[in-house]
Amino acid sequence: MSRYKSSSHVYWRLQYHIVWTPKYRHRILKNNVGKEVYRSIYVYCSMKQCEVLELNVQVDHVHLVVSVPPKLSISELMGFLKGRSAIRLFNKFPYLRKQKLWGNHFWSRGYFVDSVGVNEAIIRRYVRHQEKKEKESEQLELLSVGS
Repeated sequence: MSRYKSSSHVYWRLQYHIVWTPKYRHRILKNNVGKEVYRSIYVYCSMKQCEVLELNVQVDHVHLVVSVPPKLSISELMGFLKGRSAIRLFNKFPYLRKQKLWGNHFWSRGYFVDSVGVNEAIIRRYVRHQEKKEKESEQLELLSVGS
């Protein structure tokens, strides 16, 4: 199988590493909310003909490595993902809307994006193991505070 995809007149391989957070970086993406974010990203990416290569939903941020067709801009994809997933979360978990800090916005305004090139394996491994590294650093912090 080729690393490149094709459309009628173009061969392409556009992959991006994207990171975004809930508003005020609240640690809200856990349990059922985190699972729903995970499902939503897969559903909405497939609607835009994007392929999720790696996805890691942490309690306070999301890492996504995605293959995007050349007809779709990253800002359009992110607007779609964040907008649709926020609506879905607010409908499925009404208590989220009642938190005064949200102001009808679930996600922070911005996001981080980087193109994935020759470092693809490194970036995908980083996303896959992000949670493990974060837990290790939290444990080290707790140990240093306790001593």
